[in-house]
Amino acid sequence: MGEFSAVWVPILAVVVLIVIFMFFWFVPVGLWIAAVAAGAPLRISELIGMRLRRVNPNVIVRALISSHKAGLTVATSDLEAHYLAGGNVLNVISALIAADKARNINLDFSQAAAIDLAGRDVFEAVQISVNPRVITTPKISALALDGVELIATVRITVRTYINRLVGGAGEETIIARVGEGIISAIGASETYEDVLENPDIISKTVLDRGLDAGTAFEILSIDIADVNVGKNIGAELQAEQAEADLVVAQAKAEERRALAVARKQEMTAGVQEQRAKVVEAEATVPRALAGAFREGNLDITPQREGE
Repeated sequence: MGEFSAVWVPILAVVVLIVIFMFFWFVPVGLWIAAVAAGAPLRISELIGMRLRRVNPNVIVRALISSHKAGLTVATSDLEAHYLAGGNVLNVISALIAADKARNINLDFSQAAAIDLAGRDVFEAVQISVNPRVITTPKISALALDGVELIATVRITVRTYINRLVGGAGEETIIARVGEGIISAIGASETYEDVLENPDIISKTVLDRGLDAGTAFEILSIDIADVNVGKNIGAELQAEQAEADLVVAQAKAEERRALAVARKQEMTAGVQEQRAKVVEAEATVPRALAGAFREGNLDITPQREGE
């Protein structure tokens, strides 16, 4: 009997420890105690159900405690549903807390969850809505009507439009639209000096176009940060055009010269041909005279006076 106890007691002890460990893993008593201590409404049966539904109870309990301490009421089932849908539960709760503290942002859990599942950082969106972000565009090159290139850098101050986060365009669209507006506004200026003297006209013109329509942002201001004069594209184009015109004129002159040479050669050939005909005609005169003598058609006897 003693030998039996010596063999089985350690084994039973290990089994009991494993059972206890599995029990406390499957039934997260520590999380339940933390939730109860924080005053969050949570039953231990709900934690067991989370294990069965393969929901991480640590995430749900942390979210419940954070929302409860912030004075928000969020259903455990909503948190679980968002977790199972692949959402970032803690980020959504942080966004709700930030929106509630801001007091001027209307954001509920369903809307925040939809924004999160759409792939946007809802917490960052709330932060930008409270503290507007400044977007600096890359260098934008445009030509004034006088052909001088201007290179501008623009700062765009935007604020998140919460209601348009789902389905609204992002920062890339804002930058592209503003760049297009800057190019159009500079292109409508008579000279580059007009832009350098009063760049606010350009920014105000672009801002009045409502470039934030259909985007997830509201444009608060557009400021020209820097404007530099680039190349005189107009002068370069004129020089290239003048060079092209010169080449065309030279080609036409060469064509006229070749035509004149051809005509001169043609005229020379005609004169030589005429000379050949004259020589040929002159050669026939002696023969004609000789024939006339022989035939007696030509009388060259001198006549006497009085006859």
